[in-house]
Amino acid sequence: MKGAGGGGANLLAVRSHNTALVLDLLRAAGAGGVSRLELAERTGLTPQAVSKITARLREEGLAAEAGHRASTGGKPRTLLRLVPEAGHAVGVHLDRDGVRTVLVDLAGTVVAQRWAPADFGVGAEGVVELVVREVTAGVASLEAAEGPSRSDGGDRVGLGGAAPLGGAAPLGVSALGVSVLGVGVALPGPLDHLRGVLHRVTGFPEWDGFPLRDALARRLGVPVVVDKDTNAAALGLALGGAAGGSASSFAYLYFGTGLGAGLVLGGAVHRGARTGAGEFGHQVVQRGGPLCGCGDRGCVEALCLAAVARGDLPEAGRVLGVGAANLVALLDVDLVLIGGRTVTEAPEPFLRGVTEVLDARAHRTGEPPLPVRVAAGGVAEGAAQLVLAPVFGRADD
Repeated sequence: MKGAGGGGANLLAVRSHNTALVLDLLRAAGAGGVSRLELAERTGLTPQAVSKITARLREEGLAAEAGHRASTGGKPRTLLRLVPEAGHAVGVHLDRDGVRTVLVDLAGTVVAQRWAPADFGVGAEGVVELVVREVTAGVASLEAAEGPSRSDGGDRVGLGGAAPLGGAAPLGVSALGVSVLGVGVALPGPLDHLRGVLHRVTGFPEWDGFPLRDALARRLGVPVVVDKDTNAAALGLALGGAAGGSASSFAYLYFGTGLGAGLVLGGAVHRGARTGAGEFGHQVVQRGGPLCGCGDRGCVEALCLAAVARGDLPEAGRVLGVGAANLVALLDVDLVLIGGRTVTEAPEPFLRGVTEVLDARAHRTGEPPLPVRVAAGGVAEGAAQLVLAPVFGRADD
């Protein structure tokens, strides 16, 4: 594939803020659709502006009629809906021991997914090659399922097709089979998500300074966005409503091969000035404790991993709760969500341990108990939202 250069989230934005507002409302309305009058009322745009935007969206195949609704006066109102299959985003969760790839449509529904073993120790180029292979295979699987050609006989465009998408507008690219807006990649930090450059990944110093975003964009021919796994997961949870309407600030504690946190403050993912926020696992809670992969001793991550290794999940849950209590005291969030492979394999001891520590803290301080829940969202799905969120005006940076 020919290269397209790098691209941050700003390159994935649609033509205008107003178009994004309309697309977001069409997505929220679901298959039932929404009328142009309702779109005007909810966006504050004039009916004429909404008509122009929706006409263009229909021409591009992004919107379609969804029936009619009786009007209080005059002719019935035409309802419009989003066409989910008009565009797709790829989400990649690159972990220390494996890579999970999902292809989602504009509604965020997973339509294809893959998993393959990975090893950060093989070096950057080897891992890039694996990601390219998995992304291409994932898109090709859906293309094969949808047939070899379009009814209009056009040429196939997309990952693995006759032409890259990188030189065209990210939204509205007509593809035979699958139109790919971009690829979101989430992996352990620390990293610089604005430039898509990795820093010293814990345990793999050779990755320090590697321009992952640009390397993948050159190979795939589409815009690529890179972020920490915890941030991507938190974004997916925030946009998917998993935190609940009243929780505008929450902490997502992710325990997989490592331990980190995704922070949503005031409704937006908090990354910090250098994407350094959320290094939750490397807070020291036991001076002189076991050596951590970061080089320090007594980190929450090291203690939790050690407890899991010896089969003491209740102790791992309590240690996770101690770290969570520190975070709650510092940020005063509305909710704590826990997730990740290690948690989902045996959620009860982690849920109980974190809840007990936070309840004890609330009793001491006289504050109401803080809700703790197991989150169902995945990192790969959140990575796909790194691509989709700007399209619907939901970018948080």
